[in-house]
Amino acid sequence: MPHRLAIAGLAALCALLLTACHTAAPVARLVPPAADDAASPVASAAASRPTVLLISIDGLHPDTLARVAPPTLRRWQQEGARAAWMQPAYPTLTFPNHYTQVTGLEPDRHGIIHNRMVDPALGPFRLSLRAAVADGRWYDAAEPLWVTVQRHGLRSATLFWPGSEARIDGVRPNDWLPYAGDMPHAARIDRVLGWLDRDKAARPAFITLYFAAVDEAGHSHGPDTPEVDAALHDVDAALARLDAGLTRRGLRDALDIVVVSDHGMARVDTERPRRLDARIRLHDDEVVTSGEVAGIAPRPGRETAIAAALLGRHDGYQCWRREALPPQWRFGSHPRVPPIICQADEGVHLTHAARLAQGGRISPGAHGYAPDLPSMRAVFVARGPSIAPGAVLPPIRAVDVHPLLLALLDLPPMAGDGDPAATRAALRR
Repeated sequence: MPHRLAIAGLAALCALLLTACHTAAPVARLVPPAADDAASPVASAAASRPTVLLISIDGLHPDTLARVAPPTLRRWQQEGARAAWMQPAYPTLTFPNHYTQVTGLEPDRHGIIHNRMVDPALGPFRLSLRAAVADGRWYDAAEPLWVTVQRHGLRSATLFWPGSEARIDGVRPNDWLPYAGDMPHAARIDRVLGWLDRDKAARPAFITLYFAAVDEAGHSHGPDTPEVDAALHDVDAALARLDAGLTRRGLRDALDIVVVSDHGMARVDTERPRRLDARIRLHDDEVVTSGEVAGIAPRPGRETAIAAALLGRHDGYQCWRREALPPQWRFGSHPRVPPIICQADEGVHLTHAARLAQGGRISPGAHGYAPDLPSMRAVFVARGPSIAPGAVLPPIRAVDVHPLLLALLDLPPMAGDGDPAATRAALRR
């Protein structure tokens, strides 16, 4: 979830309903189905497949999962497949990585480049700008999986995912809810089970389900704390409710479940934040984002001075021009990326005068650090009739989730950044 000075877990999570996408490069799209597409070979084959349920446990690190060993998730790991870990996309933030998982594109291509953004044509995006949150133009240059599913004549349902409140290319999920952070976990499970209670023709082929509790506990208390462990047990209890409901309905073999997280969590040195404006004054409107990934957009006429003060290595962070970022991050070409990006070292928080004046405390847990750091690793677990039991995959990347979901749904491959081979061993032969 977004980094923040004041603890604002619920508010930040509400922004998960952020609807933002724009891309600088063409994105492969499916051709809209003909009127009789539901009877086409693709649609008919896909309709005969198990429903796919994509579950996000925001902020869950694979080491936390192994250490806590919650019973339901542990059983799903044993019954199905798992990856050693999943490397998130850069930046290691909630909105970019959730949209990567359902589009198969890196953030630099799908356009959700941060949890706060400025678009040259659309203006600013942040949680308080509800018109932006509901504006499908932020997302409509990339195609999320629920749109793909519906273009093939199938149904989709989302219980919270970035973009699912917006019309993307004129399409919303068949079933969706505005984000409600206070919706009890049991109620979320019961809503999913209600969708599955429908007859096959009306049942969604693809469903998303989202849990924030682990991430919120990590931000508020730091990683590897009793509060994080308790939050994971609470989520696992909800998954046990799902499992029991599927068993009662005889649907346990009618559902392929994929469990992911979007990033891990690192402990933050709350006593030593680094000041981005230590060498030069920065106006508040020049600091697009701060925290763990800072974006700087100098006012006209100040570009040279700010670049001279910021570019290069500093105590606790490093700054680059966006076109010169480390190539392994695959980031910097999208027009929403600010001209200067400053990346904090692990455990460092970046701030400036205007942010400090707002008060609040620095969260003891954060993400947004370099994606190759072990603390940023995410989880991947899958179980179901289409999943190979006992399969253990080497590390995969967030972009690799989308090709697997397409395969599970029996939909044609799409051009993207993921590698279908990375998860092939998870599929039952």
